[in-house]
Amino acid sequence: MLDTVAETQPDRRPAILVCVYEPEDPSWAALEDMADDGWHPHSARALPIGPGDPDVLAGLLTGELEDPDCRGVLLVGRTRRTDGFRIQMRAENRALTGGAKLVRTGPALARATAPVAEMVRALNDAGLAADATSESEEDAGSYLLYRILTALPDSADAPAVGLLRVPATTDPQNLRAGIRTAAGAIARHLSPLPRTRLS
Repeated sequence: MLDTVAETQPDRRPAILVCVYEPEDPSWAALEDMADDGWHPHSARALPIGPGDPDVLAGLLTGELEDPDCRGVLLVGRTRRTDGFRIQMRAENRALTGGAKLVRTGPALARATAPVAEMVRALNDAGLAADATSESEEDAGSYLLYRILTALPDSADAPAVGLLRVPATTDPQNLRAGIRTAAGAIARHLSPLPRTRLS
């Protein structure tokens, strides 16, 4: 028998934006396939966002985070420095091109708010070699991470924002597993949306 009461209830799962920012990155095709298959992290909703101009993406992602239902961002890009998955823990105040500061009065560093240690542990437990790093890579991922983190409100309930870097040699199956695992680790730290937001 169908549970018609449950079917009419609002979706109280928090949303996680999963953004693949590089146009040629095969992660975007993998994420689209996962979305077509109905994938969502346990107890959360995954909202895929595809590649685009970094400034446009930064505005889109920070704008989406103003919605209280949106509780996290997982940026997905490539690492060119290792053969394993990597979680970037911080981003520097650096313009997208060149070594100049992005914001003259901004902090030198912005630290990821996602549960980095749990993400690394989950990836390793899934059989995917992974580590965390404080080193930025000079690409749109570091730029977006800094832009999003410095736009977050100063509160204990700030959204979880992290950057998953995928090795270029990863096969499609491990690529999908890495995205699922990292998003799932973020989702485990999110609470259901308060009922007051649903009325």
